[in-house]
Amino acid sequence: MSEQITTILSWLLVIMLVCLTLAVTVLWLIWQRLRNLNVPPDAGFFETMHYLPIALPIALDLLDFGLDILAAPISWLLLDRLGLRGLRNKAAVEALIPLTQPIPVFTLGWLIARLTGLGKTILEKQRQ
Repeated sequence: MSEQITTILSWLLVIMLVCLTLAVTVLWLIWQRLRNLNVPPDAGFFETMHYLPIALPIALDLLDFGLDILAAPISWLLLDRLGLRGLRNKAAVEALIPLTQPIPVFTLGWLIARLTGLGKTILEKQRQ
């Protein structure tokens, strides 16, 4: 029984390290593109999702899985530096809630925003 637990924990640790490595790599690759985003400071969650490439929500979910609760301050700082205040609070809260790490909340939010059009009506009103 003890060997099985050790094996499971070691595999979980390896998966977490792989997720962390992937998150850092993706963020490094798309950093310049993210810095050039022009998201309004008062944009909400779903409105902000329309401005983002899919790589950022995936990277945030990988970071959350790889660091567990320690992802909250890193996500907060990262999103603040990028000017994505519509995501900042949600990332911190989601990272602090236990057992949500395996759920790709931001990727699902991006898909919902794109497939249902949530937040898009606000963008269209601003352009007119």
